[in-house]
Amino acid sequence: MPSFDIKLEPDTVEVRNAVDQTTREIGTRFDFKGTAAAIELSDKLITLHGDADFQLQQIMDVLRNKLTKRGVDVRFLDPGSVDKAGGDKVKQNVTVRSGIPTEVGKKIQQAIKGSKLKVQAALQGETVRVTGAKRDDLQSAIALVKQTVDDLPLSFDNFRD
Repeated sequence: MPSFDIKLEPDTVEVRNAVDQTTREIGTRFDFKGTAAAIELSDKLITLHGDADFQLQQIMDVLRNKLTKRGVDVRFLDPGSVDKAGGDKVKQNVTVRSGIPTEVGKKIQQAIKGSKLKVQAALQGETVRVTGAKRDDLQSAIALVKQTVDDLPLSFDNFRD
């Protein structure tokens, strides 16, 4: 039976490369000289360090540019709040989204059920598996999901016949 998976999975190698390039650019830019500007990546969490909110915004802009150049959608980034980090320094944690949240998975599942297409959607952990009898129905389901969920960079993998 034909099927495919809907996933929310960033290219972690490209994310790491973008963070490394951002670190290099912070080290060479004149406006960051002598400041506490820094960026670090640990698993799915990017931490930005700086002297002020404005500096964190500049670091975030550099990171977004590097991610875009490397082909990673910036919608994977989920910036948190700006916190004091001792003295007059500030930091911000940015989460790299991975895996479809349960409420979004249920939204996808309900949209597919309500569409009257002859396909079934099943939540499988952090992915949604869609199965159907015909290829055309599956392609219609992909188009439907793209229209329904436009705030997340979903990928459609493992299209099997």
